[in-house]
Amino acid sequence: MKNRLRSWWSGLRYLLVGAATSFLALLLFFAMAIVLATCLIGVGIPALPVALKLIRYPLRFERRRAGRRLGEPIAEPYANVSPIRDPASLRDLAWLASHAVVGFIVGVLAFSLPLGGLRQILTGVFWWLVPGGIQSSLEFMVNSWPSAALCVFSGLVMIALTFWASPLARWQALATRALLGPRPGASLTDRVVELTATRAAALEAHGAELRRLERDLHDGTQARLSAVVLQLGVADQLFEGNPAKARELLGKAQDAATEALAELRTVVRSIHPPLLTDRGLDGAITALADRCAVPCTVDVRSSARRPAAVEAAVYFIVAETLANVTKHSGAEQASITLDGTIDTLRIHIRDDGRGGADESQGSGLAGIRKRAEAFDGTVTLTSPPGGPTVLEVELPCGS
Repeated sequence: MKNRLRSWWSGLRYLLVGAATSFLALLLFFAMAIVLATCLIGVGIPALPVALKLIRYPLRFERRRAGRRLGEPIAEPYANVSPIRDPASLRDLAWLASHAVVGFIVGVLAFSLPLGGLRQILTGVFWWLVPGGIQSSLEFMVNSWPSAALCVFSGLVMIALTFWASPLARWQALATRALLGPRPGASLTDRVVELTATRAAALEAHGAELRRLERDLHDGTQARLSAVVLQLGVADQLFEGNPAKARELLGKAQDAATEALAELRTVVRSIHPPLLTDRGLDGAITALADRCAVPCTVDVRSSARRPAAVEAAVYFIVAETLANVTKHSGAEQASITLDGTIDTLRIHIRDDGRGGADESQGSGLAGIRKRAEAFDGTVTLTSPPGGPTVLEVELPCGS
């Protein structure tokens, strides 16, 4: 019973506040009508986008109020375009018109029904104290006990009708969400746009990585192997006439082949670190921390194997972050924490450096974000001046 009374009062209060905001909706609607009318003669055209944007501020209050009533927040539906071109602006005007009428009517009923019902009951109980009877709130005279019984009964019915306040308030909140919230499918559209941008960034990063690998192979390994072939050819020609010189060239060719092999291993390691295959993600991260110039601790709380692409992304994210710590932070201590579930992997990297890390300054943070977003992951950077700097990356690992 207590919960029902609380729900009744909450719904009644929502409708009463709606009656108050219906007056504001009426004023805003008439103001917009004036602006639209002046647009016909050209005067209101410059003011139209400003007016459409200004009415969004009071509508945020209604959006928050309806969201609390429904138990879930209502996102703003506005696109990053001019208010004139935004379809949500037309729905804002539709809400102003409908709420100015419906919100006022429902609010008046929510106000008048309980008060009128209470008056009916009091009239039916105390009519006999007034000579000649009392006129009820339903405009009939109460001057006898039968009419008094009818008056009390009608009062009880009026009060009983107010118990529809809670479902009526929910209906009003649903109507507000339908007009002031995102269109059906809009979240899916936004998600598609986000994934399209992420995919484009991933393809761009992949293309840049391929160009880097091609450059490394062309300028390094291929050049050294070409030198080896040339030296072997010259040594073959000198073998009969000048074996000492040929032997010298063979030694240089061997050194060049060794250097080419080392460079080739470096290139292969940049594609997929062998440590990931040999020692797993925790062992590879520990090796990175051991090689870091800044003392670094590693806390692996989830050692389950992840998809190879995710492990490689985590490895390079940690490697790039530790490189930033070494070059830019001035830190004396850093820590790496790997945690998560079977479907999610979280990386927490902290250093006690000077802070002030800025993603726009080309410190490698933008590359880390692109690498994480390619897996639909998130990156959170906290780096106030004076430190500490905390980088948190979350990558989904499910299929």
